[in-house]
Amino acid sequence: MTVREIADKLNLKVFSGAAGLDREVSGGYVSDLLSDVMGFAKEGSVWVTLQTHKNVMAIATLKELSAVIMVKGLEPEDDAREVSDEEEIPILGSSEQTFELAGRIYALLNP
Repeated sequence: MTVREIADKLNLKVFSGAAGLDREVSGGYVSDLLSDVMGFAKEGSVWVTLQTHKNVMAIATLKELSAVIMVKGLEPEDDAREVSDEEEIPILGSSEQTFELAGRIYALLNP
């Protein structure tokens, strides 16, 4: 499944990094601790977080994640959007809480 398909099925807002919407998604990771994501997220995952700053994109790039999804109606800071566009790693958004969104993503990836 691609980032675009997940965004469409879950009605996620695309904030930036639209050039990467056709990236394949192999799994997901949920954490708000950057060090945790750096240590344990797997390449090709979507990362669900409430963090909005540009360091999120540094981790997403380092780990070769497919996308970052921000929850609770949060929006990325401008510098995070810039890096997202440069690296072609989409930042998406949802008004849902982390628990609900993670469950919906899991269901899509594990039918």
